[in-house]
Amino acid sequence: MPYAESVPRKSPLVIGHRGAPGYRPEHSRSSYELALAMGVDAVEPDVVATKDRVLVVRHENEISGTTDVSDRPEFADRRTTKRVDGESLTGWFTEDFTWAELATLRTRERLPALRPSSATFDDAQPILRLTDLLDLVRRGSVEHGREIGVVLEVKHATYFSSVGIELAPLIERDLRASGWADGELPLVIESFESTVLGQLRERGVAASYVYLIEASGRPFDLVAAMGKQAPTYKATVSPQGLDALVGTVDGISVSKKTLLAKGSTVVADAHRRGLSVYTWTCRPENAFLSADFRGPGGKAAFGDYESEWELIARSGVDGVFVDHPDLGVGYFRG
Repeated sequence: MPYAESVPRKSPLVIGHRGAPGYRPEHSRSSYELALAMGVDAVEPDVVATKDRVLVVRHENEISGTTDVSDRPEFADRRTTKRVDGESLTGWFTEDFTWAELATLRTRERLPALRPSSATFDDAQPILRLTDLLDLVRRGSVEHGREIGVVLEVKHATYFSSVGIELAPLIERDLRASGWADGELPLVIESFESTVLGQLRERGVAASYVYLIEASGRPFDLVAAMGKQAPTYKATVSPQGLDALVGTVDGISVSKKTLLAKGSTVVADAHRRGLSVYTWTCRPENAFLSADFRGPGGKAAFGDYESEWELIARSGVDGVFVDHPDLGVGYFRG
């Protein structure tokens, strides 16, 4: 092969997925502060936009499941139905609010039945802007005496473009304003849409660019541009698909379903092409474990997660996303 063999990390980067959502409502300030205190190498914020072009840290632009917006009578008339990435969704959407309005909302646990302890922190914390998160991590690096990175996920860029909001210039704006765009701080930018990754690279944002890849389906940006001719995610992780990524991205991030599939060679194939590999998401609850590793006690109980994580570690991945940073740090650095 014409590609140099990539040298895997001795142990993968441990990335706090939306902070520490096993213990606190995802993307809340306390979720991120706890992740930093528990020793993560980086944290992963997702970003979406408001009506007035402020980037906020939410997993989705539909926020009824992670905030108290449904209990706010002043926003009742904002409830609507939209098609986002080809899927019909009903709820409240960030792009229909100004930042001043969103700042009045409070965060909630997305999975209260599985994580009731986290839900005790409901309605106590405001939504964060991207700039708030970037400043929090910079301060946390000083406080904890180690370099901590940001793995920034861009959400629904093609959809936002369709409603007149271009995410790439907004992300560049906030990264430059916060001192995260020049390569001095560890930054990874990831998305399920390669188009926005290319746009940010062209803007000169110094980062490692990682292509998120689902176990099935097709990326929405390419579906919007090419229809049924768009390549599938599965084809993208084939040797030929990985060949096409060389020079356009620095790595891929695959679901653990892809990583753990029988006979999977995705990590070795990517490393041979000089691409790093991340995987998501390492969670201990039975609800999220592969069937072989589930135990008694119901969906919220912890199963034999260490056995699943052993397979993940042995694959040679370069980074893992975790919901319980203390468990992730303890296992993957053990």
